[in-house]
Amino acid sequence: MRALGVDPGLERVGWAVVEDDGPSFRPLSWGLITTDPGELAPSRLRSVYQQVHQLVETAGCDLAVVERLFFTRNTTSAMAVAQARGVILLALAELGLRVVEPNPMQIKQAVTGYGRADKSQITAAVRRLLAIGPERMVDDTADALAGALYGLTQRGA
Repeated sequence: MRALGVDPGLERVGWAVVEDDGPSFRPLSWGLITTDPGELAPSRLRSVYQQVHQLVETAGCDLAVVERLFFTRNTTSAMAVAQARGVILLALAELGLRVVEPNPMQIKQAVTGYGRADKSQITAAVRRLLAIGPERMVDDTADALAGALYGLTQRGA
């Protein structure tokens, strides 16, 4: 089984493809989709949509995990992320990919054993579980890798 993890955003979308090859999980690829902050929102959203669409077409995944939003402070940022999340879900739906939408605490609990884990704990757990070396990993890709792991360990719950 192969899962695509997506950490939604407007400026940066973290993504990761992880495979369950039986005895272990294997990260196949991960990275960032970025948009130009100087562009207008509709153009940026189109870019996110197109890049996610292309990624899904080439990745050959069985399911996608897209984190639900959880914001307590910055509503302007929350709106932009919600819009990006919407076009991501549209791209996944158009391609017929099964989508799982856990909240951040569910992903943290599944990957670290603690639902309130911080970014460094998530990154450390992802590195350990996927045997990823010390290369630089941004929070967005660590979150996407954690999301993909969630999907595989929960079998698309």
